[in-house]
Amino acid sequence: MRNSVTIFVFVFLALAVLPGGIQQARAQADPYPAMAPLDEYLMPKDAEIALARSAAPASVADGATVMVLERQGYTTAVQGTNGFLCYVERSWAHDTDHQEFWNPKMRAPNCFNATAASSITPIYLMKTRLVLAGKSKAEIAQAITAALDSGKLPALAPGAMCYMMSKEQYLNDQAHSWYPHVMLYSAGDVAKSWGANLPGSPVIAANDPQARVTIFMVVVHHWSDGTPGPPMEH
Repeated sequence: MRNSVTIFVFVFLALAVLPGGIQQARAQADPYPAMAPLDEYLMPKDAEIALARSAAPASVADGATVMVLERQGYTTAVQGTNGFLCYVERSWAHDTDHQEFWNPKMRAPNCFNATAASSITPIYLMKTRLVLAGKSKAEIAQAITAALDSGKLPALAPGAMCYMMSKEQYLNDQAHSWYPHVMLYSAGDVAKSWGANLPGSPVIAANDPQARVTIFMVVVHHWSDGTPGPPMEH
């Protein structure tokens, strides 16, 4: 299990990478130095709705609001009733330092509870608007920092969580679909206080300094459709 976890924490970390990984990633040749043509990030609407809903069990996703990416940004395709919000993240969900920030293959279905939808989603939607406006990674990072400092973007609310249980997810070129998992969010860089990512620790966490949150990842045994997830290596 530790080998799989170590690989995942290095190459994915939900939205970020650990500090030691940043230097190594920067030292490698950047496989995606610029944004691809927008068409490469887009999907047919019905396919994107289905993929977004696959992030969570049907008991959650069937009542969720669903957003899809169009040329002008994300729009609401389905109005939900249970407070959850599902959408497919593209590669700019990563920290701007991530070497796959422009990877057009990434499709990461997420289904956020109401708390995460109100305090995590606005960061991603702002990044999307900046990306579609043609801003550079440096400009995006500066804008997110300024918006958090000014309160234009909300601080993380307690109780934020997200399902990532889609069998069809493509997280990056190394981890691909990884494992079905649930994510819990905590404000600040708190992985150390949880003993996360240490040898023998079952706690997996990633600090996203741009969003100012730590993401804790809980691997589950089944994909959202009920089929077994891949066996964890020991």
